[in-house]
Amino acid sequence: MAPKYLKRASAAESPASSPGLDVASIVKNVIEDIRQNGDAAVRKYSENFDKWSPESFKLSKEQIDATIAQVPKQTIEDIRQVQANVRRFAKAQRESIRDFELETQPGVFLGQKNVPVAVVGAYIPGGRYPLLASAHMTILTAKVAGVPHVIGATPPIAGKIPKATVAAMHMAGADEIFILGGVQAVAAMAFGTKTIHKVDFLAGPGNAFVAEGKRQLFGEIGIDLFAGPTEILIITDETADAFTVATDILSQAEHGPDSPAIILTTSEEVGRKAMAYIDELLKELPTAPLAGTSWRAFGEVIVVDSIDEAWKVADQIASEHVQVFTKNPRDALEKMSTYGALFLGENTCVSYGDKCIGTNHVLPTRKAAKYTGGLWVGKFLRTCTYQEVKSTTASGELGRLCGRAARAENFEGHARSGDLRAQKYLSDEHSWITNAGGPSVTKKAKM
Repeated sequence: MAPKYLKRASAAESPASSPGLDVASIVKNVIEDIRQNGDAAVRKYSENFDKWSPESFKLSKEQIDATIAQVPKQTIEDIRQVQANVRRFAKAQRESIRDFELETQPGVFLGQKNVPVAVVGAYIPGGRYPLLASAHMTILTAKVAGVPHVIGATPPIAGKIPKATVAAMHMAGADEIFILGGVQAVAAMAFGTKTIHKVDFLAGPGNAFVAEGKRQLFGEIGIDLFAGPTEILIITDETADAFTVATDILSQAEHGPDSPAIILTTSEEVGRKAMAYIDELLKELPTAPLAGTSWRAFGEVIVVDSIDEAWKVADQIASEHVQVFTKNPRDALEKMSTYGALFLGENTCVSYGDKCIGTNHVLPTRKAAKYTGGLWVGKFLRTCTYQEVKSTTASGELGRLCGRAARAENFEGHARSGDLRAQKYLSDEHSWITNAGGPSVTKKAKM
């Protein structure tokens, strides 16, 4: 049977921004202005968008120290603990990626080295919420990967320096910290200005304008992901606690007014109870204006006949976050293949991944899980190969093979590179070499 919807999303798709705004055009104009006019344009947009125009956007060591000194001790301790969790997992990821060298045939050596990106720009959002955790996920992960220079940029909040965010950025290992937000921040890092170092790679989430900026800049620099609004899918059977389902749905819906929040269940009773609890919780949730808007416009409750059908529907949804509240939650590891991150069992919530457990919270949205995973140490590494042929006999044999393979594709120049080795090392006759004054054959060809 087809899935039954107890609630459907009322909006066709996630809006990129406020109605009437052409985000792509606005972003393109800002980017081109900064490309042409550098720091002057950066300052202009910071003044216009954030009412922020300090003498220097970059914080000095003294400013960083003074800012961190104002952060509550408990917050500093919590940052330290969370970063220890993130660092532990990131180090395990790095250790899983190895350099190697292989002798594929006598005298032929192939290898790979994993080389860190030289300069990374990390954007830490701060418009609606001070997202300390994004500093851990971007800056710290880049440093664990071995990136030698990481620039962090975060916007002011209500015209002030976000103290706890600066502490998180510094403790994560940022080499430079800029209080600068929006498209002006990512464009400045992408191009480089007189005061801001050019980066090779941009990482970190942001609003619709930042996301569009990264999209337009991709190619000139690398980026982590094309990010959209936060998504949550909770898969349940009849064993799930509907109140927990409702609570966790709203935990992600509060990210913004356009966050898809879906309950996929084999139990209509659980689905209906969760809907009722969501209505009650929204009456007193401080972030209800955002969470409620998101739930009403993008919330769905889907009932399926079996858990096997639930796995299939979940893979089609390809959600950023998937919580599994079933009798055997680890079945999802075998049955599912398309998601940003799995959270198995009611002891495990997406909020842990967002804030403290140690896995990275920068994850694919808008079905991008069909072709990519989330941000991890490997995103900051370039896997580079190398080759060395030490044996002249092997080089000659490869030359013969190269000549035949290249001529099958009509690449005569490629073929001649192979011919030359075959003549030099195996005494093959190639008239184009001798006619051009190249080395002649001095001994009988080896067959």
